[in-house]
Amino acid sequence: MMNNSCGCQGECCPDFEKCDGLLPVIAQDSQTGEVLMMAYMNDEAFQETLKTGRAVYFSRSRKKLWRKGEESGNVQWVKAMFIDCDKDTLLIQVEQVGGAACHEGYKSCFFRQITPTGLKVVGDRVFDPKEVYKK
Repeated sequence: MMNNSCGCQGECCPDFEKCDGLLPVIAQDSQTGEVLMMAYMNDEAFQETLKTGRAVYFSRSRKKLWRKGEESGNVQWVKAMFIDCDKDTLLIQVEQVGGAACHEGYKSCFFRQITPTGLKVVGDRVFDPKEVYKK
């Protein structure tokens, strides 16, 4: 049974049951097309994202909603949202405020490239996570 509380009809509604309640979400920079991160949304996060226009995810480690930027200030404003053909993965195009999507302080979570000789950092750090998160 699909949740229609967002007002969507049939084919556009995410199928949360297919993924044990958590859909993978790819966040992409709406201006450059760069992939910024991958996270998960449950139905509650999806509904809040639709309602507010701010990216809200479900943190699997903290087991609660994660409003992107609530600690760092690096908020994501959703410009467009797409669903795949199986209705079990979302692609959101966002305006990344603050310059960093990654909790390690990089623009993209994909800042390490796998090479034959090991990992290579290919991104520049935007902020120091120790200073931002005070942990």
